[in-house]
Amino acid sequence: MLGKLPPHTDQADLFRSRLTSIINLNHPLVSLADQIDWAGIENDLAHLYSDEGRPSIPIRSIASALALKHMFNESDESVIDRWIENPYWQYFSGEQYFQNEQPFDPSEFVHFRKRIGELGFETILSYTVRLHTHAEIEQEVQVDTTVQEKNITFPTDAKLARKIIQQCLSISAVEGIEVRQSYRRVVKQLMKDQYNGKHPSRIKKARKAIRKLKTIAGRLVRELKRKIHPELFPKHALMIDRCEKILLQKRYDKNKIYSLHEPHVSCIAKGKAHKQYEFGNVVAIVKGAKSGVITAVKSFQGNPHDSRTLDQTLEQSTRVRIQAGGKSATHAVVDRGFRGIKEVNGVTICIPDVRKHKTAYEKVKARKRFRGRASIEPVISHLKYDNRMLRNYLKGIEGNINNALLAAIGFNLRKKLNKIKTEIAFLRNLFINRIRFIIQIGFQLNPHKLSRHLAIQVIGAGR
Repeated sequence: MLGKLPPHTDQADLFRSRLTSIINLNHPLVSLADQIDWAGIENDLAHLYSDEGRPSIPIRSIASALALKHMFNESDESVIDRWIENPYWQYFSGEQYFQNEQPFDPSEFVHFRKRIGELGFETILSYTVRLHTHAEIEQEVQVDTTVQEKNITFPTDAKLARKIIQQCLSISAVEGIEVRQSYRRVVKQLMKDQYNGKHPSRIKKARKAIRKLKTIAGRLVRELKRKIHPELFPKHALMIDRCEKILLQKRYDKNKIYSLHEPHVSCIAKGKAHKQYEFGNVVAIVKGAKSGVITAVKSFQGNPHDSRTLDQTLEQSTRVRIQAGGKSATHAVVDRGFRGIKEVNGVTICIPDVRKHKTAYEKVKARKRFRGRASIEPVISHLKYDNRMLRNYLKGIEGNINNALLAAIGFNLRKKLNKIKTEIAFLRNLFINRIRFIIQIGFQLNPHKLSRHLAIQVIGAGR
């Protein structure tokens, strides 16, 4: 059952402080909260809740907390801790009075993300696009791909073998299975032996240690399969099968498993000098060429070619723009990594190519367009370092999708917040400069005219 925030009333509470009496109503976050259509978001997501049962957490409360989390790069736990301390965050969440306790447990974020899914976050993204004037009807967009890294360690054969050994011992302890040998001390010494295995004096010893680790891991997996009760086997069948695949995979195999707890992670080489490989998933991003507003963030499994991501990415962008009251883009500017495709669903794909431009004017125009495409690179950097897309802590394929979309929501809201700050600073400086100008020319007027003229200017600047 969908929960509701208490209605706004003018009656005072003797035991609590009303937020509007203790905060600055001209604060940028207050202005941003007033501009977002929270009622529309609630109406669009209400069909995901049943009509009966225990009331849920209000959509505005939990959706706004998620937005604040990705706007200010917080975790599920820290955003709730800061929410209690910050009255502006409480106002952003729709509270009327200052709260001294957390609104809900941080684990509720997990259930909410699972409930609304990709389409629900696309709906919220469309409402963030509406905040930016003409962003939903912009004809030209820019597209690029990046890697969203998963929260796993750099995988090596020795690490994976040790994880398999630990997993087998853990299952044995839970199910009461007595193994012949735990190999704890042996594994500890073997991990020391394989350390720095590329050094010429240690190669032979390290390779021998890795082979021994794999042998022990395979031995424990087979012993676990023999001794586990047939009724308990289905409970652990998926993990045992995953361990066997890791032990059997070779160096040049495809669809390798790099993590026991995140088996869908892919190894992606992006040609970076400081980081040869990244382990995660590919994410395609669409932003307006002029507005800089993100209208689509599509997550892909594996390592597809960039041109294979365009159709689904531009479809998502069209859905978000139409939900925001706009229309599809007509041109998508990409780099040479997208070669092989010229049009997708009526959208013309613009790829740098000097040969097809004949006149000097066309060459100059094309050069400006493709140089402008590079502006999507700092946007990707902000998504990663400011909006929690640098390392994805959410689990599974759903976590990849949700984290990327939430990062885009946080980016759009942060962009609007910065714009509001700039407008407030501009008006403040305009007001101060006007007062200074009046004081400078005040000696030319008599005191009565100066005070009257000053009052008129102050009222005008305030408006």
